[in-house]
Amino acid sequence: MARSLRLALFSLVALISQASADHVILTGGPALRNWEDLRVPQDQHDRWWANFVRASTLRMVEIRKAYGESAPIVWIVYRPGYQERGKEDKKPYTSYITDLARDRHVTLVWVDNTSSLVSAFNARPRGSVETFDYFGHSNKFCFMLDYGSTIMGACTVWLHERDLSRINGSIFAKDSYCKSWGCHTAESMSGVWKSRFGVKLEGARGKTDYTVVGQGQLPLGENWMR
Repeated sequence: MARSLRLALFSLVALISQASADHVILTGGPALRNWEDLRVPQDQHDRWWANFVRASTLRMVEIRKAYGESAPIVWIVYRPGYQERGKEDKKPYTSYITDLARDRHVTLVWVDNTSSLVSAFNARPRGSVETFDYFGHSNKFCFMLDYGSTIMGACTVWLHERDLSRINGSIFAKDSYCKSWGCHTAESMSGVWKSRFGVKLEGARGKTDYTVVGQGQLPLGENWMR
């Protein structure tokens, strides 16, 4: 009887844990073409506005295949980047993203700056973040949420490795799988992430390539490291 009770309690805890598990995707904003068209071709970015959005939805498909069709996904998106690019292209990109979130049954969380991003992380329940993915521009020290939007070839809103101390590390499950699909993350930020949260952050040494995203593939990278 005692053994049966223990098994029942274990199953209940497992079900509660599974129900509270989150799969968090953070999506940075695109550069403006007005700025990028002034650069030499090899240095230009984001001719397509939806590079990071499309990569995010491709990852959603993977998550649902791996964790089940009802796996809860929290999609955190840097809103000003899509507002500004939408004004430039005369398209309602924030409405498109809202529709994508609704159609895919994911929880959409808009953020406008570093503080609101930190708050979005800290709103997750303790131990709930089972996977985390970042799609956007980055360098070895930070996720660059607005690279090439406000200033050509520069960033004014970011999540720097120094900002990780503001995030409650207890939100991550002990075996959480985290990955940055931006450039250079493994060269510094991955190490700080592991030290701060106790979970690894897979990242690239060198650049990542989003040109394949339009063909239904996740970004390519060389020397992925955790």
